[in-house]
Amino acid sequence: MEEKWVQQSQEISSVLGLEKKVIAISFTNEEIKTSGKARICTAIKKAGKGDSFVISEENSLCHGGSWHCGLTEPPRGKARRAIQRFLTQGEKLTASIVSFHRMQGLLPPPTGLAERILICPAEKAKIRPDAMLFLCNAEQACRLITLDHYWDGIPPSFEPGGSLCRSSIVYPIISGRTNATFGDWTARRMTGFSAETVFVTIPYERIENLLLAIPECSAGIAEVVIPEDLRTQFEQEES
Repeated sequence: MEEKWVQQSQEISSVLGLEKKVIAISFTNEEIKTSGKARICTAIKKAGKGDSFVISEENSLCHGGSWHCGLTEPPRGKARRAIQRFLTQGEKLTASIVSFHRMQGLLPPPTGLAERILICPAEKAKIRPDAMLFLCNAEQACRLITLDHYWDGIPPSFEPGGSLCRSSIVYPIISGRTNATFGDWTARRMTGFSAETVFVTIPYERIENLLLAIPECSAGIAEVVIPEDLRTQFEQEES
């Protein structure tokens, strides 16, 4: 029997015309066959093309990604000072050690949450996703966000800054909030994401309501209907 999230990801992809695979993100302690070594940002890009990754402390190639995602303890002492110098003087992504601290956001890293992170196309996921990650363009991102809060009307509270792995994986999963981000400049540059790529991550528990909104909302497949009196008013204003 096909898993529920497979059908859900296929429906969303079809409605929005997504070019990349919908990505399932799952934190797990289950024993899953380990993939080769990779950076988390690289795993995201390749999962959009159909590859699957199990990222653990042992096979993560990015120390920053490892502690941002809770696989290792955050660096302290000399190790943290080295990261501060690198971010401010090497990568030059932020101006000072104070702004470096602010970049971490209000939520602390989920240290010890899980031993592994499964990053794979939703159609290949063998366990329930904690979130679905969409690699999309600005128009598709707009439609996803509109569908996501169609029922409650509560404007999303985004955290677009910080590292790509934090903003596209950790923040939405830990906060339970949908997030949209452009990723960080280093991840985009090193991994080679296209200039058009926007990252939208939706906690899995919100996906069912999003799907229910598709036939009702014009960001899905509902037709826009303009009442006669308004249509007349619009025509008069344009004439």
